[in-house]
Amino acid sequence: MDLFTFILLVLILCALIFLVYYYFRGQKGNVSLSSPVESRVDEYLDRRFESMVQEWELVSHSRLGKYAEEKEPVLGQEEARLADLKKSQAGMQTTLSSLEARLDTLEKELAGKSAKK
Repeated sequence: MDLFTFILLVLILCALIFLVYYYFRGQKGNVSLSSPVESRVDEYLDRRFESMVQEWELVSHSRLGKYAEEKEPVLGQEEARLADLKKSQAGMQTTLSSLEARLDTLEKELAGKSAKK
């Protein structure tokens, strides 16, 4: 074996070791050989999930469920109050319309009396 072949084999061996090291570097879970990229991405997301939730200010399903359970009675009461307010608004609108009609009638009567004088 001459020197050139030996150097070439050492370089190929170093490159192969580097690729294997790079492939398995930082690996904690199972890396699927059939889909290594997807499994590495899944592993990365699993490791960084909590920090991503905090960074993006996301809410988990359990916390969302607790929040909904806590706030649902309050929301129901507020919806009932809103319905009562809408009924009151409709009643006030009817009363205001009738008062305006009575005022128009009184103004016409007053205008008619002042015209007769």
